[in-house]
Amino acid sequence: MLAFIDQIVIPFLTSLYGAIGYLGVMVASLIESAMIPLPSELILPFAGFLVSDSASVEPLTHGPWNFWLVVIAATIGNVLGSLIAYAIGAWGGRPFLERYGRYLLIRPHEIETAERFFAKWGSQTAFFSRFLPIVRTFISFPAGVARMPLGRFIVYSAAGAFVWSVGLVYGGTLLGANWVDIRHALQPFDLLILVVFVIAVILFIWWRIGMPGRGSKPAGS
Repeated sequence: MLAFIDQIVIPFLTSLYGAIGYLGVMVASLIESAMIPLPSELILPFAGFLVSDSASVEPLTHGPWNFWLVVIAATIGNVLGSLIAYAIGAWGGRPFLERYGRYLLIRPHEIETAERFFAKWGSQTAFFSRFLPIVRTFISFPAGVARMPLGRFIVYSAAGAFVWSVGLVYGGTLLGANWVDIRHALQPFDLLILVVFVIAVILFIWWRIGMPGRGSKPAGS
């Protein structure tokens, strides 16, 4: 994982930010929130590092990197990417799930349940999901499938993205040149999340196919 970060992600961010500055932050945030897992735990602290580095020049303004402009760019990018994922869910998600959902172990009545859930808790979901690894990358798709009111979706998504961006960019400024330590600090949590996710998926599939093997007796007993 660290090799992927060092060899692909960091050079990509360095080139992107070096070429188009704040727009690069917006593009990177858009990519992540449009269901392409480019982790904001890297893209935003790296931008925070640039803010803390007095020698770094933002290429669009030709001045030092500004904390709040980075946060605003990240928030806008996050909302735009979320709207892309929302649109995919709204325009193609429901028919796709109705036609192929059974192959994904999704039952027809659960689509209705999801819609009712977002109708009742959509605002809170759109806000708090921005703080959850993996979830924030994909949450906009089910919001679109459930047709959560667009205006409310934008407001709460923007609010959550703004708070998240402030925290990560500020963390990058505190770490300064040591921002790379974030990679090592978050790696154990990423692994834990992955393990829990895989176990949850296995248990979910086992439950959906009727929990085979549960309560079965050994042959000859």
